[in-house]
Amino acid sequence: MYLTPQHILIAGATGLTGEHLLDRLLSEPTVARVLAPTRRPLATHPHLENPVGELQTLLPQLSGQVDTAFCCLGSTIKQAGSQEAFRAVDHDLVLAFARRARELGARHLVVISALGANANSSVFYNRVKGETEEALKAMDWPQLTIARPSLLLGTRHEFRLGERLAAPLLRWLPGKYRGIDACALARALWRLALEEEDGVRVIESSDLRRLGR
Repeated sequence: MYLTPQHILIAGATGLTGEHLLDRLLSEPTVARVLAPTRRPLATHPHLENPVGELQTLLPQLSGQVDTAFCCLGSTIKQAGSQEAFRAVDHDLVLAFARRARELGARHLVVISALGANANSSVFYNRVKGETEEALKAMDWPQLTIARPSLLLGTRHEFRLGERLAAPLLRWLPGKYRGIDACALARALWRLALEEEDGVRVIESSDLRRLGR
């Protein structure tokens, strides 16, 4: 069974995947409204509402009914500056966004997590991602879709040397470990949003690549 999301809330619309996803949402004739809070202004569009500021500050001010929410928030420890700052974004802010989306009426949350997310992992990054997933599951969403992409491939606004060096190799790794283009991930997220399947789904990177073709 398929539904067509019409009123959408998206966080992370200026990020690598978020930019591609926002373009797709605004090009869909069935989408009536996209609410996209961002730090910097976006290009205007008749179906786009773009509150500008820090997301944590903007969340209580968001209004209007939404049916589907996309969370494309994500950082790195290096980019955030510390483990505590990383957790504040990839755990605390993601959960705050999810709670506000639910308050606005969203019944389906599509969230980008990461390959290897595991609340019991000894790797800090994977553990935080896993703890975030578990906390989202505990919110009892009618429909929760967790995407676990491998390394995202594409041109970022900020330079990440490790990703730049690893990208050629990751295009040839097998299965879920192979890198995924951000535009393909965005296509996959939209297709997943169209599917009405109650409960929790965890989609690994190999399936995301297939959906994003």
